[in-house]
Amino acid sequence: MTEQENKTTAEMPTTYDPKAAEQKWYKYWMDGQFFKAGQRPDAKPYTIVIPPPNVTGMLHIGHALDFTLQDILIRTKRMQGYDALWLPGSDHAGIATQTKVEQKLREQGVSRYDLGREKFLEKVWDWKDQYANTIREQWASMGLSLDYSRERFTLDEGLNSAVKEVFIKLYNKGLIYRGKYIINWDPEARTALSDIEVEYKEVQGHLYHLSYPLQDGSGHITVATTRPETMLGDTAVAVHPKDERYKDMIGKMLVLPIVGREIPIIADEYVEKEFGSGAVKITPAHDPNDFEVGQRHNLPQMNVMDETGTMNDLAGKYEGMDRADCRKQIVQDLKELGVLIKIEDHVHQVGHSERTGAVVEPYLSTQWFVKMQPLAEKAIEAQKNGKGVNFVPDRFEKIYLNWIENVRDWCISRQLWWGHRIPAYYCDSCGELHVSKEDVTVCSKCGSTEIRQDNDVLDTWFSSALWPFSTLGWPDDTEDLKRFYPTSVLVTGYDIIYFWVARMIFTALEFTDEIPFKDVLMHGLVRDPEGRKMSKSLGNGVDPLDVIEKYGADAMRYMISTSSTPGQDLRFRWERVEQARNFANKIWNASRFALMNLEGFTFADIDISGDLGTADRWILHRLNETSRDITRLMDSYEFGETGRLLYNFIWDDLCDWYIEFAKLSLYGENEQAKKNTKSVLAYVLDRTMRLIHPFMPFISEEIWQHLPHEGDTITLAAWPEYNAEFENAEAAREMALLMDVIRAVRNIRAEVNVPMSKKIELMIQAGDEQVLQIVKRNEIYVQRFCNTSSFEVGTDLPTPDKAMTAVVTGAELFLPLAGLIDIGQEIIRLEKEIQNLNNEVERIEKKLGNQGFVAKAPAKVIDEEKAKLADYSDKRSKVFARIEELKG
Repeated sequence: MTEQENKTTAEMPTTYDPKAAEQKWYKYWMDGQFFKAGQRPDAKPYTIVIPPPNVTGMLHIGHALDFTLQDILIRTKRMQGYDALWLPGSDHAGIATQTKVEQKLREQGVSRYDLGREKFLEKVWDWKDQYANTIREQWASMGLSLDYSRERFTLDEGLNSAVKEVFIKLYNKGLIYRGKYIINWDPEARTALSDIEVEYKEVQGHLYHLSYPLQDGSGHITVATTRPETMLGDTAVAVHPKDERYKDMIGKMLVLPIVGREIPIIADEYVEKEFGSGAVKITPAHDPNDFEVGQRHNLPQMNVMDETGTMNDLAGKYEGMDRADCRKQIVQDLKELGVLIKIEDHVHQVGHSERTGAVVEPYLSTQWFVKMQPLAEKAIEAQKNGKGVNFVPDRFEKIYLNWIENVRDWCISRQLWWGHRIPAYYCDSCGELHVSKEDVTVCSKCGSTEIRQDNDVLDTWFSSALWPFSTLGWPDDTEDLKRFYPTSVLVTGYDIIYFWVARMIFTALEFTDEIPFKDVLMHGLVRDPEGRKMSKSLGNGVDPLDVIEKYGADAMRYMISTSSTPGQDLRFRWERVEQARNFANKIWNASRFALMNLEGFTFADIDISGDLGTADRWILHRLNETSRDITRLMDSYEFGETGRLLYNFIWDDLCDWYIEFAKLSLYGENEQAKKNTKSVLAYVLDRTMRLIHPFMPFISEEIWQHLPHEGDTITLAAWPEYNAEFENAEAAREMALLMDVIRAVRNIRAEVNVPMSKKIELMIQAGDEQVLQIVKRNEIYVQRFCNTSSFEVGTDLPTPDKAMTAVVTGAELFLPLAGLIDIGQEIIRLEKEIQNLNNEVERIEKKLGNQGFVAKAPAKVIDEEKAKLADYSDKRSKVFARIEELKG
């Protein structure tokens, strides 16, 4: 940028236009390729791979939180000089996307079966292209600094290659197998579900008590069930082997009511003899526990339903009935037979499909599984020997370990068409199974060409589990993989710790021998103002684009990121977005004022090495402290506390105090003081824009471009580092005293309703020579901001009669306002102040008198408390004295 271009201009509109700035600067960033990684070969890499959103529709406010936190981190690290990569991408979301497309087709009177697999997949790819473009537009609206040159999709060619590689290697190691097991079945989507794709809801149902007669006519056994329709698939009744009530019945046969089939009474320790009748019906094809019992006793497995939840030919006269209708009919039939003893109301947990909402059916089916225990053992070992992932907050490590220590095998096959098709091929001639990365057309065993590929696809989470390394080119040893893996941090919601986080760790350790990310930052859910989960049914969802349209992206980003605490849910409140917008306007107005006084000032003109005034030295000190603390907080992922510090520094220190103090120099006659203040103002505003930039990228770029600066964009400007030269405890003490004095005078004015426009007399009784010199050096500020008609400061001034008073640390203030105050009311006010000071003194004395506190607290903390006690006691003594004077 040339010197002329670099000159500060005051051409800033009176109000900030978020929409114009957002469109302008995002295009500028994209055109400049400022977010492209790999352009700093000597820098340390820092990597985040985006949790890929599903291509099922629009992004929601939870995505906005997740992505904003990541963008804050990546922008900060980029400014800190890292070679920062934020890799974008999206997920094919098998069940969810296929369900959406099928719903759309149903509206047109068409099913996927009408189209066939290939034509149907063309429709889904069209859907994917449409929504992937929508997602990119939403990312741009949020200002996300993604490296689009490396964008990936979980079904793209490279990731498909990685998925096949993993499947085949796990299969060859015996960690993937095919077997007949009870799985969770979604009868609406007609596919298997993993355990964690099932949501359990409390449902008001019934418990049906049934009487099964013994075949020899010697009696009966009572069993209870919540699902009487499954009795059609019963193949035994089990009792505990030590249950005295049934010891003579074990081995006998029962007659299954309605069906008439004979089934045995077996003994198994699975049965709780104290629960209910102590006898349990066993239905191996419709209950996971019954399946295990059936395996131990070689019981037949009778699946009485088809994949849609409709009763099949094994259900006899109920064939063709929906499972719910069958239940009603079978209960009626059991009543008529006299074997339905009673029906009790019963509240129980019922599994529902996370995607379709259908009641999940435990279903006997041949599926593909991953043996999880061997993979989990590596993850547990890594976590326990200090080489695992750092969870933030750390309480999630315990949750993670508890799950993986008790992990069950993972059903990975799905009866869908949209997804990674399982690379398994069957020979119809000899039954040989081929697992291969390449298409198999000839059987290697018998030479037959009667080969067909498995129709099923892999669970979406199978490909997502490889995301941190497959996106960087694995299994090939790419330059990106070598440079940017393992990644630095994963930012995600705590609700997918089992779905995704654990599985990524398992696969990464298995295939790369490294953890996939150093840190996992778990954030909470975004809830409505009443704390409810956002949902379509409640109509309480928030579209981030609506927020951006109304208040701008910066306001949304600042509100949502600084309202969050790691691991905790947050409540979305529109008034907080409005407050964030007001904060942006405050920044704009303060910057606009500064720039009007910096017109023509260049980067070369900035010189902060001279003899600076108190306010100049103080604001540099505060900027330095704030930069240090924000860097520390960002490294700890404390976004809420970072936001508080930024807000306080910008609103209070910079706008309300420094800029007001700076006006005296800027409008004064001292040219050197004016140049010094311009330099400090330009320097501090520049650094302030850098600190706020990760949170508010658009407004910070807009203002920064008007300031004297070096470089093309704030996105690549250096992060403000702590500078010991700016530490200035003396300036901090001086400003603290001046601010206390000005606040005290303003408070007194407010109490007696004396407007700031009316001049007052002010006397300051300094407690010592040091305080006296501070006030004298800064007399111009006191007079200007207290608006005095006369001002006197000393260490031994005569105490005036009938004056308003205030006590600050190191000084007493007197405002002789005879005729403007009521002496009686002033005494009442001071007595209230005495009470407040008494409370503080009592509180600290109690704390210092607590032996537990004194024994445990650091010496520095105890000294600070003692100093506070001395200060409050001194103030109390002076207020007491003033009351006595007024009463005299």
